[in-house]
Amino acid sequence: MNGAVDRQAMAPGIRQAGGGGGASPHGRKRATVIGICFLIAAIEGFDIQAFGVVAPRLIAELKLDAAGQGWAASLAMTGLVIGAFAGGWLADRMGRRPVLFASVLIFGTASIATGMTYDYDTLLLARLVSGLGFGSALPNLIAIAAEISPPHRRGLTTSAMFCGMPAGGAIVALFASLADDDLPWRTYFMAGGVLPLLIAPLILFVLPETRPARDDTRPISLSRTLFADGRALPTLLLWLANFLTLLILYLMLNWLPTLVVAKGFPVTGGATASLAFNLVGVVGALFIGLVIDRFGYRWSLFVTYALLAGVLLALGTASSIVSIVTVSALAGFLVLGAQYALYGLAPTLYPQRGRGGAAGAAVAVGRLGSIVGPLMAGGLRQAGWSPAAVLNALLPISLTAGVVLVMLTYRTRLAPEDER
Repeated sequence: MNGAVDRQAMAPGIRQAGGGGGASPHGRKRATVIGICFLIAAIEGFDIQAFGVVAPRLIAELKLDAAGQGWAASLAMTGLVIGAFAGGWLADRMGRRPVLFASVLIFGTASIATGMTYDYDTLLLARLVSGLGFGSALPNLIAIAAEISPPHRRGLTTSAMFCGMPAGGAIVALFASLADDDLPWRTYFMAGGVLPLLIAPLILFVLPETRPARDDTRPISLSRTLFADGRALPTLLLWLANFLTLLILYLMLNWLPTLVVAKGFPVTGGATASLAFNLVGVVGALFIGLVIDRFGYRWSLFVTYALLAGVLLALGTASSIVSIVTVSALAGFLVLGAQYALYGLAPTLYPQRGRGGAAGAAVAVGRLGSIVGPLMAGGLRQAGWSPAAVLNALLPISLTAGVVLVMLTYRTRLAPEDER
């Protein structure tokens, strides 16, 4: 495959930072960019986990059934799919910074609207618009990660940005585990809406524009970026790996508290399991990113997916709150690390001038899995499946994702440090 990695991916002014150098001006600039992107990712994690944590009370107040909960969660992912396509395409033409700024304003406003809803139809609309904002932000974060990091640090840089998502989810779960069960569920979404509105000015005044504006880097068509020069099969395999991984991840994010409650434990037990899933997921994202930078994507991720299958089996059979929390933590460690590694892998397949659109397409197609996951859990639970049976259904999905990843790395010419 030609042009698999653009070694001049880093933005002007950040490019020469070298392999580390956190004390240099360029290193500090890179750290600032990572910090802002971390906060943006944390807000998405906050919103998604808030929906899962408050689901039992939201269902009761709005009189929803399990299928209704699944639709509300999945409609946000539908908006995310549309937003990812649009946001990546626009960013290649208008720049990362203005599109990211608009995205943050959109999902902040929509989160506030979620907290103000009193009927099912309004809830669906608010979740759809939230997804549009989140979706248009994600491909920009992926492209920025590739454009500010040297190749040998790409895994860690991407993971450092995106581990903001489990960090935001952990904040929600921690708050829910400590707060009184009578705390209004709307409080979570109101807080999750105010935060992005406060962060948005940083994007305009602090975040540098990483998309080059030279004439020779004008965007190429999305179809050519994705499928020309031998990129068709790698693109399809990347999409499938994202789809399977996000199916597992979003089923867990949206349904883990509910499945724990269905096992007979209190709501606070579900919140604690979510806290462990997200908090240890931060460690997993960073650790797996380091492992990939050292040993490459292929076997690092295959082992990750194989271990994830075993952990999901153990979670389904866990019978005490201690074992549930422990295994939930291991699940977060593995699945979040795998997903953020895929975000780091995606930009290496495409030329820089079409990278935003290609990343958006990978996010969008992959996020179909985040729609299917919550719907699958809702449908299976509605049909009478036990929590253990729902989790066991994820085992072959995890193993298939590992095989797909191995095929992807064998059929794609990656950077030398990624071919191991």
